[in-house]
Amino acid sequence: MRFSKQKGGAGALEAHHERTKEKYASNPDIDTSKSKNNFHIVQPTSSYKRESDNRIEAAGCRIRKDSVRFVDTLITASPDFFKGKKREEIKTFFQTAVDFLSRKIGRDNIFAATVHLDEKTPHKHLCFTPITEDGRLSAKEIIGNRTQLTKWQDDFFAHMVKKFPDLERGESASVTGRRHIPTRVFKQAVNLSKHARKIDALLNDINPLNAGKRKEEIRAELNKFFPQMEKQETMFRKYQKEFSFLEQENSSLEKKLESSKPSVMAQLEVGKQQQEIIFLRQFYASVPEEYKAAYRASQQKQQPKQER
Repeated sequence: MRFSKQKGGAGALEAHHERTKEKYASNPDIDTSKSKNNFHIVQPTSSYKRESDNRIEAAGCRIRKDSVRFVDTLITASPDFFKGKKREEIKTFFQTAVDFLSRKIGRDNIFAATVHLDEKTPHKHLCFTPITEDGRLSAKEIIGNRTQLTKWQDDFFAHMVKKFPDLERGESASVTGRRHIPTRVFKQAVNLSKHARKIDALLNDINPLNAGKRKEEIRAELNKFFPQMEKQETMFRKYQKEFSFLEQENSSLEKKLESSKPSVMAQLEVGKQQQEIIFLRQFYASVPEEYKAAYRASQQKQQPKQER
């Protein structure tokens, strides 16, 4: 269970949760042909913004410009937990999770709970307004600090394991000292590494006969690649400590592979994504300086001239 505080508009997030778009370039794991299998446990009656605004207004909450207007909650489990489970069992799992949150934050605060079955692992996005019992808008009070978040996870596991005894509690961040790396970071890296491999193949294919034409192709591809990679590199630096942990874990898990435990296999899958990130960063560092210099020069030309 993971919380994400939302302060502004909810258009992009709502489009993702409610599957209102035909394509999702930022998330290649979505199979839109299976989106018809998604379902609501709590059906929103209007837009997410209106849902949260109506509740805030009805409660008479005082708000600031930086107030958290609603919280997006992701609930899921490992792929192995869901393997072989029928739709009704999956529905029961997520309904049990909604029951827990209803008790903790108040059922009236929840305005959407959507289950996605069109990605690799079933998961639910639940949105609620963080309104306290005495009518204040306070995500800080409801969600709390790191210690309180650990208590949230402990209570959530204790609630869920009563009905699903095969669940295992994940290792607490308070013990590991690690932050959660957003799933999108891995997905974007895997997607971007495909582009990098295409460019890498072009670089390796340069010869005296095709050098001129091939360099133009490479430059065009890199001009598309560099802006995305620069954003990704910023994220990599932010989670450098966590990536280092993953790399160490993956190395030790390879040695345990003969145990064939589902938990080990699931963690190795994360390790494969980590390898994509390592490849991506190594490729980015290895791009010949002439191409980087040409890209920087083109960016400078595009910038508007400053008035003197």
